[in-house]
Amino acid sequence: MNVKRNTRPLSLYSTLLLVFVLLSTMDLAGQPGRKKTENWVAAWSTALQLVEPRNNPPSPGLTDNSLRQIVRVSIGGKTLRLKLSNEFSKSPVTMRSVQIAASAGRGAIDNSTNVKLTFNGNHEITLDPGGVITSDPVNFNLKPRMDLAITIYFGATSPDITGHPGSRTTSYIMAGNDVSVTDFTGSVPTEHWYVISGIDVLTRSSVSCIAILGNSITDGRGSTTDLQNRWPDMLAERLRANADTRQTGILNLGIGGNCVLRDCLGPAAIRRYRRDILSQPGVKWVIVFEGVNDIGQVRSADDAASVADGLIDAYTMMIDSAHAEGLKVYGATITPFRGNGYYNKYSETCRNEVNAWIRNSGRYDAVIDFDRVLKNPDDPESLVSSFQNDGLHPDTTGFRKMADSIDLTLFADKQTARRRSGKRH
Repeated sequence: MNVKRNTRPLSLYSTLLLVFVLLSTMDLAGQPGRKKTENWVAAWSTALQLVEPRNNPPSPGLTDNSLRQIVRVSIGGKTLRLKLSNEFSKSPVTMRSVQIAASAGRGAIDNSTNVKLTFNGNHEITLDPGGVITSDPVNFNLKPRMDLAITIYFGATSPDITGHPGSRTTSYIMAGNDVSVTDFTGSVPTEHWYVISGIDVLTRSSVSCIAILGNSITDGRGSTTDLQNRWPDMLAERLRANADTRQTGILNLGIGGNCVLRDCLGPAAIRRYRRDILSQPGVKWVIVFEGVNDIGQVRSADDAASVADGLIDAYTMMIDSAHAEGLKVYGATITPFRGNGYYNKYSETCRNEVNAWIRNSGRYDAVIDFDRVLKNPDDPESLVSSFQNDGLHPDTTGFRKMADSIDLTLFADKQTARRRSGKRH
């Protein structure tokens, strides 16, 4: 099927797309000195943005206080490093101490595992505005799907904060310097991540990961706080249970309210694609599942044509850029949203055109058809009612349906898979 394209100049998006092209020609940062049998692989990561004021830390705040944040990694290893960022803040942030430990549930840690990190040999660091830093490698028995507690004792902090508002995981703020306290009883809970951006493990060169570009459906809107039951989490569990994919990690780089073509919540996907996706260590596969927030702004036939063309051009650039790095790219179709304020006849036309291109253009290495999985057979413009909570976001039943629909052979080590099956995938 050939999809007709609007060939008018895309003045609305041309500047951002040009920036994307220029960024895509830049070399990724190398990792010199690494043994051929070893590989730094991202075990956990989150997509950062300028935190909206309503999602800033509650009282007592971060300055001169301790923050304990919980993350669940996808793969394990014996050596790790932590990444911190002040990328979107306008003032410096000082961290007097940063420690990691196995989480013991809620705000508690297994103190026997607690390790104090250094950064270029220093325990205390200050990140300037726009600054990022990676800790020195440290020995740690990190297990797959382990909950890890990161505890930071702050000095001075910035009024505007870099972080990830949609953590769907509880963090804990304790007044004063309590980084080594086993139990943060009496702390103030908040469901956001601040400053932390990633955890890498040093592991075998055969280990790799999947990076998912997405919006709130990937970020976990509709999941249950602290249960880690977003669809990427459920996919990670399936990968871990499968002999051919158990060494494959998952990175959730979704941002709620994110757009592809312009800055909505967080940087536009075409601007953050290299930082959040292509620059991840050990990434081998990319899933692109984003565009509904662009489509949801469509209010006319001209909008529908322009946004469809813009998304298709953006996807094409993402595919080409990933292929230039030797990565496989899988496109996911945009799911229905009748019953949500995004829906009208023009936005539905746009969604159908974009999905037709994803399915039929042949540009993606494979298609993950979430639209087919979640649409109501009696009303294809809406989600199946048993999955629906607001017409746009699936609930955890829908997330399970999404995760279970994905063909794991897309991420299998091909040599292992051929030995098991006796044929090529």
